[in-house]
Amino acid sequence: MTVPTATVAKLDEEYIARMEDVLGLYERPLSGSEPVVCIDEKPVVLHEDTCTPIPVRPGRVARRDYEYKRCGTANVFCGVEPKAGRHFTKVTPTRSSAEFADYLLKIAVRYPAADTIHLVLDNLSTHTQKALVERFGDTAGTWLWNRFKVHYTPKHGSWLNQAEMEVGLFSRQCLGKRRIEDIAALRKQARAWNRRVNKDKATIQWKFTRRQARKTLHYTITRSKH
Repeated sequence: MTVPTATVAKLDEEYIARMEDVLGLYERPLSGSEPVVCIDEKPVVLHEDTCTPIPVRPGRVARRDYEYKRCGTANVFCGVEPKAGRHFTKVTPTRSSAEFADYLLKIAVRYPAADTIHLVLDNLSTHTQKALVERFGDTAGTWLWNRFKVHYTPKHGSWLNQAEMEVGLFSRQCLGKRRIEDIAALRKQARAWNRRVNKDKATIQWKFTRRQARKTLHYTITRSKH
């Protein structure tokens, strides 16, 4: 893959440390006891046709009027275990901290036998233990948060999150250019897409390694002697 170096605003110690952590995680072999799950959110604008679409006929390309009515927005949580080809898509009205907490509960339930679930996230303010505690209470929220080991991408380093690729797949394969008028319809389409990619076990082939990062971005790692 090509590194979008323009997004690497400041290659400081924190950026390098987080990048090395995430890339090292991706280099691990597939593990049932320590799965690696990447999560991102996608906003979706809901649209409704104001004119009846022109019916499709044999030998004729479907056509649609350019006019439409905006019907608000929705959020789609896009999660993926890249090497296993497991996909976790959930449509919500917003991306509030409570909805994020519910989504993490959904992820945890899917891995009952895992010792640790490695979670790759960006630095959104809702992506914290506080969101789970506020939703489920201190005891349950802390217990759920401890089911995960969170690996935050660096600031301006969201390209390191494989869930961005998952969002791209969802956008192209599920949403396409269609107009979806409400959350119920969006959920139906998302569920159908999620079932299909899970049946196919569609994986993500991540090629960028720590070694390549050091060569491309021109930094070195000093190993401690102790």
